[in-house]
Amino acid sequence: MEYTQLGRTGLKVSRLVLGTMNFGPLTEEADSHTIMDSALDAGVNFFDTANVYGWGENKGRTEEIVGSWFAKGGGRREKTVLATKVYGSMDANNASWPNEDKLSALNIRRAADASLKRLGTDYIDLYQFHHIDRATPWDEIWQAIDVLVQQGKILYVGSSNFAGWNIAQANELAARRGLLGLTSEQCLYNLAERRAEMEVIPAAQAYGLGVIPWSPLQGGLLGGALRKEREGGASRSATGRSADALKNTALREKLQAYEDLVAKHGLEPGDVALAWLLTRPGVTGPIVGPRTTEQLDSALRAVELELSAEFLAELEEIFPGPGPSPEAFAW
Repeated sequence: MEYTQLGRTGLKVSRLVLGTMNFGPLTEEADSHTIMDSALDAGVNFFDTANVYGWGENKGRTEEIVGSWFAKGGGRREKTVLATKVYGSMDANNASWPNEDKLSALNIRRAADASLKRLGTDYIDLYQFHHIDRATPWDEIWQAIDVLVQQGKILYVGSSNFAGWNIAQANELAARRGLLGLTSEQCLYNLAERRAEMEVIPAAQAYGLGVIPWSPLQGGLLGGALRKEREGGASRSATGRSADALKNTALREKLQAYEDLVAKHGLEPGDVALAWLLTRPGVTGPIVGPRTTEQLDSALRAVELELSAEFLAELEEIFPGPGPSPEAFAW
């Protein structure tokens, strides 16, 4: 496993991040433990979760599964860089009583304590804002975070799904308070979805944030969706948003060209998509969310995969980036 520092911090993390969103809803607790053990054995030390994972009436269940894994001991907690998130309502129907969601000082305090209890630990390495809160001033947010840092409950703070100017605003106001500010941004970024390159990633680089892409396979579309559709029929067809996306003729043509190119080089689509992200400036490591150990093993291959300049150029022809801002939308 390769390691890098998280943005401008001294924290060393693996170039793959283990996403736990499937633990509970799709993967049973015992199997989730096996996946986490396998990841740690492979050198993956960066685990990502969120207080709302488990979804619906089971919100918080994923953190509980991670916590029960830590409780097994054997240095599991000490070896893991633990990231979780705050923002969403913990009510099953998202119908929170006032002050039980978003980033008010009150909710940050309550949510952090609740996550610590579910996770069975006394500190969180990276506490991430799951979304921007347009109603809460940054002075309030940073004051609440500073209290948690002083209490030793969190070490670093990150953002997720922020615009570039949100990152700038947050870190400028943190600097005025003498705080470290945001150290990472978790954003939607992959070969087929590159809008983050316009402003989010440049802002992250300018302020020293590590970029942690989520949905690196674009909901499975970059994992050989068309091949699986042909080979497996309905049983392996894409579902949900991915199925809707495949109705787009232009996207299907790009995906077919991608799968043909990857096959020509004797590679797997999912491996290439992850390996491509590892070549991108500013990227710390993509989040992989395996449901099985076999899927984890597949993701691990990407770290060892080296893509030639010629191959990268061919990928760029199929999935061109938007270009930097403002040139992407102006002269």
